[in-house]
Amino acid sequence: MVQLHVKRGEESQFLFSTTVDVSLETLIEEVTAIHNGRLKVDRICSEVPELAEHGITLPTNMQGLTDDQIVDLKLHDEWEDTCIPSGGAEFKKDEIGRRNGHAPNEKMKDLLMKTLEEAKALISKKQVQANVCVTMGMVKEALDLLRGAVMIVYPMGLPPHDPIRMELEEKEDLAGTQASLQVMSPEEAQLWWAAKEMQRGKKLKDYVGKNEKTKIVVKLQKKGQGAPAREPLITEEQQKQMMLHYHRRQEELKKLDDADDDTHLQSQWSDRQALKKQFQGLTNIKWGPR
Repeated sequence: MVQLHVKRGEESQFLFSTTVDVSLETLIEEVTAIHNGRLKVDRICSEVPELAEHGITLPTNMQGLTDDQIVDLKLHDEWEDTCIPSGGAEFKKDEIGRRNGHAPNEKMKDLLMKTLEEAKALISKKQVQANVCVTMGMVKEALDLLRGAVMIVYPMGLPPHDPIRMELEEKEDLAGTQASLQVMSPEEAQLWWAAKEMQRGKKLKDYVGKNEKTKIVVKLQKKGQGAPAREPLITEEQQKQMMLHYHRRQEELKKLDDADDDTHLQSQWSDRQALKKQFQGLTNIKWGPR
């Protein structure tokens, strides 16, 4: 299987396993799906700590308002009495006024946070260092873990405007957000290798040959961004090893220079005539007036 090391800019994203016979259309679609899926998992994971700490999201027209403003405007969260966490709620006021403050108890909070770490580990960039290829199945598994944990803590479900529910139901609205700049459709996605765009209509083997054991670094980006920067000739790790080797060599040369020092020849212990002088009483002779 051909292993692709997928990067965005200079930053590693994930490893992907495929074959040399795959078409570029299929390959770009698969890589893009994993890219977008990882982003979705990250967005949900960014909301889970807030859910665990401050409960469900308030309706849009109540977010950011003070308690007095809510009373004056006679607003009411109709989901507050429905979306109650398992085991009861503990009130922890959300200072920014985005969530209702009815947080899950410690046991349910721990469940959410533990699941969060498990989901993040599945699609983590550290999988590159571990030489683990990420699949769409792993992305779906991460989403299923998060969905299951939320259902356990909130058996009645989350309100329809809660970002976690919207993400899990594919109803998220990212328009105008920074997250929308990271997501890309297969139609606007490009794969670059060796400073060349891998053109649709061809197969992977048209670029890398027929060897199924090939490993290459590819850059994923949107159309119109131009050619990405070339990969450095040596990796950061190789550069560190070279610097370490240079430092060790310098230390060795310094020790060799110290070993060539001949000042010890003036020492008494190196005098071959020392024993003879001792018998003749010529040691410890001091010159000069008393």
